[in-house]
Amino acid sequence: MIVRLPKPVGGKPHTVMITVAVMLGTFMQVLDTTIANVALPDMQGTFSATEDQISWVLTSYIVASAIMTPPTGWLAGRFGRKRIYLISMLGFVAASFLCGTATSLGEMVLLRAMQGLFGAAMVPICQAILLDSYPREKHGMAMAIFGVGVVLGPIIGPVLGAYLTEYYTWRWVFFINIPVGVVAILMAISYVHETEISKIRIFDGWGFLFMSVAIGALQMMLDRGEHKDWFGSAEIIIEFGLVLAALWVFFVHSAGRKNSYIDLTLFKDRNYVIANVLGFMLFLYMYAIMALIPPFVQNLLDYPVIVAGLVLMPRGVGTLISFVFVGRFGNRTGYRVNRVTGLVIMAFSMYEMCHFNTQIDTWIITWTSFVQGIGIGLVMGPLFAAAFSTLPSAQRTEGTGVFNLIRNIGGSMGISIAFTILARSTQISHQALGVHINPYNQAMQLSPMASRLNLHNTHDLTMINGLVTKQAAMIGYNNDFKLMMIVSLLAIPLVFLLRPPKFNNTQPHQPAVVAE
Repeated sequence: MIVRLPKPVGGKPHTVMITVAVMLGTFMQVLDTTIANVALPDMQGTFSATEDQISWVLTSYIVASAIMTPPTGWLAGRFGRKRIYLISMLGFVAASFLCGTATSLGEMVLLRAMQGLFGAAMVPICQAILLDSYPREKHGMAMAIFGVGVVLGPIIGPVLGAYLTEYYTWRWVFFINIPVGVVAILMAISYVHETEISKIRIFDGWGFLFMSVAIGALQMMLDRGEHKDWFGSAEIIIEFGLVLAALWVFFVHSAGRKNSYIDLTLFKDRNYVIANVLGFMLFLYMYAIMALIPPFVQNLLDYPVIVAGLVLMPRGVGTLISFVFVGRFGNRTGYRVNRVTGLVIMAFSMYEMCHFNTQIDTWIITWTSFVQGIGIGLVMGPLFAAAFSTLPSAQRTEGTGVFNLIRNIGGSMGISIAFTILARSTQISHQALGVHINPYNQAMQLSPMASRLNLHNTHDLTMINGLVTKQAAMIGYNNDFKLMMIVSLLAIPLVFLLRPPKFNNTQPHQPAVVAE
């Protein structure tokens, strides 16, 4: 039997309990973007799939989630924010259970797509609920709390996924959602209030179709581009053409339309637009590094998979410390100062990582990750707050949906760019280093290994090729780190274009709720 606790005197929401309820949903949805990655080899064996086929387990989730993120605002306005949130979590938990029981690859891909469709609305709705649960002057703290789930999910995901796969079975990476989801659902039922329902705004079906084609094609292009050699592949060219054509038709269709699929008046708000650009750059940076570190420590430093996940944990600790600082002292230190300081710290951590080599120990990775987390935390909370500081409350749910879509696209582009640079740099550097491997090179003759190597022996040549490949890959990683340092520095001027939020302290905070 579920006992529903009484609401506080005066009608004020249980802010702490609402925060916990929505953060569980955020964490669960973001966690699933990465937790399945480390389980793919085991799934591949279970389903007897090729590497290209098993990648659809990730692609289907990402594409479905991206397509269903923009209509969050319309769904919440038409049916109620709380109702859509509960339906999303129920569907997500059910799809997670079914994913854990899948018996074929086709079934798994379909169920992962369902998981993405249901989970898409959870993060933007969680963000909108938090914004409405806190007064404007505490939006920095609210978004710092929200950022905890957004950042820690992808960091904890690979570690938890590796542990569950190693000691139980890959199916538990999906079953783990069930207890978390049940608790989140019960708490949301008890504490989250419903918003007003508007039946005026009509759903723009054509806009949904055009934008879905554009987002789906873009996500597939980013996800499969490196495997298909980008524009050397007909598939990628077709997907790129679909992106351009669908976007062009969407904007022609939506221009001047009163009930467009995405409310284009959102982009008249300067803070919102600039914050979206900064968010795109921030998540491009974050997801690129999160994707690069595990293969770096596994392939170049020969660490086991669990250790590869654990080296990302210090970044989460650093981010948490920054979130606490921003939440408590953000208004005093100034959000602009925090953002600039955070971006400088992020650039500094990348500068240090540009000097990584194949002989470094775990301490160097640990402290650079920790410092990087400090910088990310200083930027993220104030950035989220700035994005919605000047938006009317009626546009928050749709604004958070579009913001999270752009954030996800930035993350996908970051991963694609990082691995493309890594592959191309490794290839170019291997060729440049390989020309020096010959018996006439004085450096080769003076090497202590020269007396033990025979360049005419296949075994020795294979060993040398492995060493050259390793060093070439290291150069590729360094080039990626250098690019991320440049991205964080380029973001700094944009911070000064954000207007500081204006708080009205004469009116008490009234959350946008109606009776259930």
